[in-house]
Amino acid sequence: MKKTLRVCSIALKYLLLLMVLAAVVFPLLYIFLAAFKSNSEILVSGANIWPEKFLLDNFRDAWQVANFSSYTFNTIYMTFFIVAGSVLTCTVMSYVFARGNFAGKKLIYGVMMSSLFISLGTAAIFPQLQIAKGLGLSHSLWGVILIRILGLNVPNIFIGIGYLYSISKEIDDAAKIDGCGFFRIYWNIILPLLKPLIATIGLLTFRMAWNDYMLPMVFTLSRPDQVPLIVGIVNLRSTGAAASSYNLMIAGATIAMVPMLAVYFLLNKWFIAGLTNGAVKG
Repeated sequence: MKKTLRVCSIALKYLLLLMVLAAVVFPLLYIFLAAFKSNSEILVSGANIWPEKFLLDNFRDAWQVANFSSYTFNTIYMTFFIVAGSVLTCTVMSYVFARGNFAGKKLIYGVMMSSLFISLGTAAIFPQLQIAKGLGLSHSLWGVILIRILGLNVPNIFIGIGYLYSISKEIDDAAKIDGCGFFRIYWNIILPLLKPLIATIGLLTFRMAWNDYMLPMVFTLSRPDQVPLIVGIVNLRSTGAAASSYNLMIAGATIAMVPMLAVYFLLNKWFIAGLTNGAVKG
């Protein structure tokens, strides 16, 4: 009886895992394979995911005709600067809160952490736009870049503080004896030890920046030359005859999806290590 229950329990676990896997993988597989179909085949094929004939013309047309080459370039440079800036600011702030002692530290930390439970949604866009307007960046992707970098990435800082608690303070004490200052210790000693944390923050920020829609859409309304990839895909739905070109939209979605998956698989080992170590508090 116990053996039968154990077998049933294991079978149920695998069944649930397969169901979850199917729910996650099927949409991705459908989009990827549909990118090789003609527009007419997409409209009539229904749940038949395998293309009758693999067509590369969709990617060529999306890249050249639908301007996805420009969209992709804009997304790459926007994402690069957001990731680089966010990694630097988040690791610095994490180090300051984990190692520093200053007046109001607990109050500031408490206010920051409380923001995890507050969501302003699109209401935050107006004040952000006004700040960017004051800096002359309200019609540029650099406005988006600065807002994303300087905006408090509280979840990343929270993970970073937890990760730094797992690094012995004796390293800092030894460096202080040798005459190193607070930020010199961070730059020369602590930062090289943060590779898993950097990969984790970098990947989470990359996902956010690469898939960002609302803020870039607002900032590039009058600058079609600076439209990023996700905004371009959505805009394609309301652009004349292209609105019915599902093959181009799906090809564009595939172009947007592949780099995200590639970056995840490259950084997967470091990403998991950063999350697990970040969950440990000393």
